[in-house]
Amino acid sequence: MAADLSNPIFHDEPAAREWVEARVWPNGPVCPHCKQENRATLMQGKTTRAGLYQCNACRQPFTVTVGTLYERSKLPLHTWLAVTFLMMSSKKGMSALQISRMIGRPYKTVWFLCHRIRESVRDNAATPFGGPELAS
Repeated sequence: MAADLSNPIFHDEPAAREWVEARVWPNGPVCPHCKQENRATLMQGKTTRAGLYQCNACRQPFTVTVGTLYERSKLPLHTWLAVTFLMMSSKKGMSALQISRMIGRPYKTVWFLCHRIRESVRDNAATPFGGPELAS
């Protein structure tokens, strides 16, 4: 089965950000600094980057990527989502070279993303993927 990369979240930065915001903040923005819900204002200005919020409680700026694997990356969020989708939807895994060919990004970039994604999955896995081990 071929991966469906025609979804706009894999090609359009605003669509990717909105998709992540809908999953991370289903009830509205939550400040990662003071944990206040729905007390943030979307900052809008000519020089303000897209998706930047400011908390009205602690006055700290934040985006949806703060505290996630995508934080502090210069790569577009839609590229991260495409690589994550391809890695997680492949039954036997997918090489960075194959993903590089599929999304048209340099191999070194995709290799870096794959390692960050694998590391994130490894760090967040409380139990093995197959579930708890059987007692022998």
